[in-house]
Amino acid sequence: MGSVTRGTTAPNRLRRVDRWLVGVHRTVLVSAPPRPLVVDVGYGAYPVTTVELADRLRTIRPDVRVTGLEIDPARVAAAVPYARDGLEFRLGGFELPVDRPPQLIRAFNVLRQYQEPQVRDTWRALMSRLAPGGLLIEGTCSESGRIATWVALDRSGPRTLTLAARLGSLDSPATFAERLPKALIHRNVPGERVHAFLTALERAWLAAAPLGAFGVRQRWIGAVGALRADWPIVGRSDRWRLGEVTVQWDAVAPDEHPPHI
Repeated sequence: MGSVTRGTTAPNRLRRVDRWLVGVHRTVLVSAPPRPLVVDVGYGAYPVTTVELADRLRTIRPDVRVTGLEIDPARVAAAVPYARDGLEFRLGGFELPVDRPPQLIRAFNVLRQYQEPQVRDTWRALMSRLAPGGLLIEGTCSESGRIATWVALDRSGPRTLTLAARLGSLDSPATFAERLPKALIHRNVPGERVHAFLTALERAWLAAAPLGAFGVRQRWIGAVGALRADWPIVGRSDRWRLGEVTVQWDAVAPDEHPPHI
């Protein structure tokens, strides 16, 4: 199930989301039964990000099993030499041809070419395959991985939206608009919640400009901290220091009627 993507990938492209998974949602794996399964959907032309995911998750759960899925047989064949104990590559897509429900599913840079209604259908299909207490991460990022956004979903639906950036190269939070997940990218128009959130973040960033004298990290922390008065920001300030901000999904969820695009 699915379509072949461009396959663009690079080492460390998904480091930000992996770091967030290990730091924020480690209990998804730590509290799981033995040999928890993680599925990486659509790893691309080169399996480096799946290999990195396995390495990073093993720091908190040494017995984790990671399966990389690709719908292109040639990509699967190219990835097989990278397989090892606890890491395998299979032909497959959103139907998830695995033998048990995964604790974690990562689907990054695979839904941008789809239509918005298809994204919701894909979410539902993947959510239904999760193990109890499992998590689905669906998002997108720039080619370098310096700008990334993702939605976290459990079996009941989407829970949060996270924006993450390499602060040293962040000129403006408006940059996130280009990399929103497919479910939101066409909703960044006046009247939609995600547009209001990005606008508020940009205003807070501009207001925090004096803090830039102490470094871009302090400016970002000040901007995100200012949002807490009006927006349901999730998580502690130690995540802000890493260039992240997470907000409850309900605060940015699309309105019922799609915009004219």
